[in-house]
Amino acid sequence: MQKKLIALAVASLASGAAFAQTNVTMYGIADAGYVYSTGDAGFVQTPVVINGVPGVVRVSIPGTNTFSGIQSGLLSGSRLGFRGEEALGNGLKAIFTLEYSLSIDGNYGVGNAGSLNARQQFVGLSGANWGTVALGRQYSPGYQATVNNDPAGGSLFESQSFQSRDAGYTITPNSAARWDNALTYTTPNWGGFSAKGIYSFGETQDAFGTYNDRNVSITDNSKWGVGVNYANGPFNVDAVYQARDNITMTNVLNSYDTQEWYVGGSFDFKMVKLMASWQGMDTSNTAPIGTAVTNNSQLWSIGAVIPVLAASNVHLGYSQLLMDGKNRFGNINQFTGNSQSATLAWTTNLSKRTTFYAGYVWTQNDNFGAATAPVTGVGARGQDNNTLLAGLRHSF
Repeated sequence: MQKKLIALAVASLASGAAFAQTNVTMYGIADAGYVYSTGDAGFVQTPVVINGVPGVVRVSIPGTNTFSGIQSGLLSGSRLGFRGEEALGNGLKAIFTLEYSLSIDGNYGVGNAGSLNARQQFVGLSGANWGTVALGRQYSPGYQATVNNDPAGGSLFESQSFQSRDAGYTITPNSAARWDNALTYTTPNWGGFSAKGIYSFGETQDAFGTYNDRNVSITDNSKWGVGVNYANGPFNVDAVYQARDNITMTNVLNSYDTQEWYVGGSFDFKMVKLMASWQGMDTSNTAPIGTAVTNNSQLWSIGAVIPVLAASNVHLGYSQLLMDGKNRFGNINQFTGNSQSATLAWTTNLSKRTTFYAGYVWTQNDNFGAATAPVTGVGARGQDNNTLLAGLRHSF
């Protein structure tokens, strides 16, 4: 009996020593606010044939699209995370991150995917002289680039943020920037310069649930990208390229490829921080004759952050989404039009961890193009949308 107690004590000490060598940090954000978003209900397009010629008739929808309620993660996505590292010797470290989204409003609809969905989860090796290699669900380079040059830090309600989301970009501060099955390499910081590369394996099964290369390619639904950043004092600049290969819908006839580009920068003059960005996406579709084969777009934005009082900021943003869709014959299709939006927001730090925020967002959508709005499900083509919001963010 005494030997067993001694053995347990030794095992406990060994376990404690192992834990002492691993640095694990729990962190998170609890963010929620009230949102009121309203706009015209827009219209639907009904195919018609007049004198043997096919066409489209637009039918207005009566009423308005209106949302009034509490939403989680308006300024920053609510989350719970764990990150850790263990020194392996010679400057090498094992690292991991497990981070999950929280819908603290308790609503699993209206833009909320539900609680405890993975935001990012990966394991890797890191060395001060050669960088970091990681495996798992991770941010693509476009995520940090858009956050760096966004006047509200990639918040859900900021114009560039929700317009890039609604236009289908992966260079965005939203969920599309998080890639599954990803292998990444991030360089060390060399005098302000750093770079990141990512490859996301498609792991696509055929209609029979197998990985038979007779029906699917190992590159189907894969993604890859590279981003570079230079930050030195008040100056920051980012450049990103990301691509999605042979994205399959129901069969190979409906597959398509996309290419995305992004350039953005900011400069902090102390009295005001200015920023701007431009990004584009080209889509090549192999769909059957008569359907859209290219849905190309551009999105540009400008913004400013103005410090006021002791711990408050005014955030100003404006962005415009330009969509240019053509069918197989080169004719303009229904995905052609503009959407523009402006954001005015206020943030004030009540403490080092707690921030109050409020904002107003105006959006105008053309009769074609994307139906953009801060709240998913409210935007419509041909709509003028107005959104008011206020909330509280606490970081821990």
